Amino acid sequence: MIQLVVSILLFFVIFFGLAFILNMLLRRTWLMAFIYPIIILMIVDDFSTVEYFKNPGSAFSEAFARLINITVVDITILGAGFIGTIVSGFVIRFLRKSGYQMF
Repeated sequence: MIQLVVSILLFFVIFFGLAFILNMLLRRTWLMAFIYPIIILMIVDDFSTVEYFKNPGSAFSEAFARLINITVVDITILGAGFIGTIVSGFVIRFLRKSGYQMF
């Protein structure tokens, strides 16, 4: 149970930070929210990313099959990461409205 709480918190903080830095550098508020499903596929699959370019048909079908078979705990942890990217977008928008031009 402790590992679940720590994992949820860790994924939230990591993806909040990554999205925040990416938003600051590229000035695209919701970019990380669109990239996040690709990152999820990279986390869930069990093969090299090069396979997506060598043999895309079987690579994507196997990746989606593995994605369908993840547990509720994994969905909760990965969902916390996605919520972190969304919260980061709202924080960036709030900071821009408050007058912080570097964001």
